[in-house]
Amino acid sequence: MHKFPRRLGSLRILISNDDGIRAPGIKVLQRIAKQITDDVWVCAPMTEQSGAGHSLSLRSPLWLRRIATRRYAVEGTPTDSVLMGIHQLLKDHKPDLVLSGVNRGSNMGEFVTYSGTCAAAMEATLLGVPAIALSQQIDPRERHVHWPTAETHAPGLIRKLLRAGWPKRTFINVNIPNVSPSDVTGVEVTRQGQRTMGDSLVERRHPMGGRYYWIGALPTQAPGRKGTDLAALGQGKISVTPVDLDLTNRRAMKPLARALGASRQ
Repeated sequence: MHKFPRRLGSLRILISNDDGIRAPGIKVLQRIAKQITDDVWVCAPMTEQSGAGHSLSLRSPLWLRRIATRRYAVEGTPTDSVLMGIHQLLKDHKPDLVLSGVNRGSNMGEFVTYSGTCAAAMEATLLGVPAIALSQQIDPRERHVHWPTAETHAPGLIRKLLRAGWPKRTFINVNIPNVSPSDVTGVEVTRQGQRTMGDSLVERRHPMGGRYYWIGALPTQAPGRKGTDLAALGQGKISVTPVDLDLTNRRAMKPLARALGASRQ
């Protein structure tokens, strides 16, 4: 289990995201983190990396650029940024906690596998640093984002999580509903829901000839099953999902071993 000191003001926090170093959500997360401790550092992608997933830049160099005091950008992915933050920027005094976000848009269900926000938390967890990913649900048809909802509720939620602790090789995925701060109806610990993935491709023709494609928008989602992140947000609740990095389907091991005549540990 990850355990944290009772006096949280002594923590060193590293912040990252996938929306880029200048995204409004990362500024919100800085203000959230500074309600917990003064020792807050930022190491995030230089440009937006939404949908980058848990990808590493293996064929190009990583440039670390100082933007301001304790604020750095990496020309790479969210995974690159956390790797650089932990092993280079803060190598002499590693962070006690990584916070990723606040993402503009939710990261629920199978979207966790695409999410650069979750990937940053995942990389920190693999490197032995406990991590929390935070995402603010939005309505894609609206420009308004309820940033005050995240800023109001996240500090207290993070403190409670730090006092409780959680297992190693697990990160915490927090999704905040698309409502005003006063309309949040509670907090629920959830499992991942299932979403119908967008499978439409929008075809366009280039003026100079040839065709190109955009990945289409997701279809309207049905309410999630009770106990899932999807259902919780649909009820105006904050969803807290512990995500285990062991992806093994243990129930499938025995029948597969029997079918293959193989041994199983």
